[in-house]
Amino acid sequence: MGLSKPVVGVVGTGLMGVGIATQSALHGHRTIVHDVDPARLESVAPKARAVLDELIDAGRIDGKTKEDALSRIETSASLDAMANAHIVIEAIPEVLDLKHRLYAQLNDVLREDAILASNTSGFPPDQLTAPLRAPERFLIAHFWNPPHMIPLVEVVPGSDTAQHAIDTTVALMHAIGMEPVVLSKAIPGFVGNRLQFAVLREALNIVRSGAATPDVVDRVMKSSLGKRWGIVGPFEGADMGGLDTFVDISTHLMPALAKDEDVLDLLREHVQAGRVGVRSGAGFYDWDDAQTAKVKAGRRRVIQGNGKN
Repeated sequence: MGLSKPVVGVVGTGLMGVGIATQSALHGHRTIVHDVDPARLESVAPKARAVLDELIDAGRIDGKTKEDALSRIETSASLDAMANAHIVIEAIPEVLDLKHRLYAQLNDVLREDAILASNTSGFPPDQLTAPLRAPERFLIAHFWNPPHMIPLVEVVPGSDTAQHAIDTTVALMHAIGMEPVVLSKAIPGFVGNRLQFAVLREALNIVRSGAATPDVVDRVMKSSLGKRWGIVGPFEGADMGGLDTFVDISTHLMPALAKDEDVLDLLREHVQAGRVGVRSGAGFYDWDDAQTAKVKAGRRRVIQGNGKN
């Protein structure tokens, strides 16, 4: 498979599917988006425009680049359109039966050399490959939301994944402006989500203890670790701080950190009260115009600071 400008297929029209498709089209790739629901297909162009308008607002692209990207995005209600794709990225809901049914259909559609990648954030690769005739050309490519702002893609091969499929996927991810990392083996949550939920567990523990409010915890994160981790990761930071120092601190601090799941009760209380976050207008925060504007301004700063889209 040549990687000069391979055709990219995306199955799924949610925020992640359209975000991936827009990122692909932005970097010059013909991109075909499939969904069986015509109404969802009609939502692709407005969602893609919103992504590209955010990049324009941040000064990262101009109007011509936007229109060129939009011109490369095609939509189709027929799965047969995926026969033109060199790589197909599945971004449908996290329901195993849905994914298996899709993969069974793709067996008769995909090119003989096409790679199938799942954007799943939860299923291990070997659990997904049961319907596939060519599991050697399957892997996970876990993008983070939104792709035009968060460049990480966790590439997770299965037991049967061929090295060529890994190398080709990594090369394509670089070509569309992403930052791929290849995991040595699949573990629940991969790497990013495990780190995210480890931090969330302790954040919930701190709030539940009464030591700080959600706003204070968020401000601490954004003003310290959030900035530091954009420069060095936890292992680089430990080396720079001195591993002996980290041993001393860990010896008395780690026993005090949250280790159970009781902290989830704080999340459940909000959910039971109907405060599920932005979607309901309230969660740990009231998502009024001021709160929304603050986050939007933060997104703009991040996009402006990114070296590539």
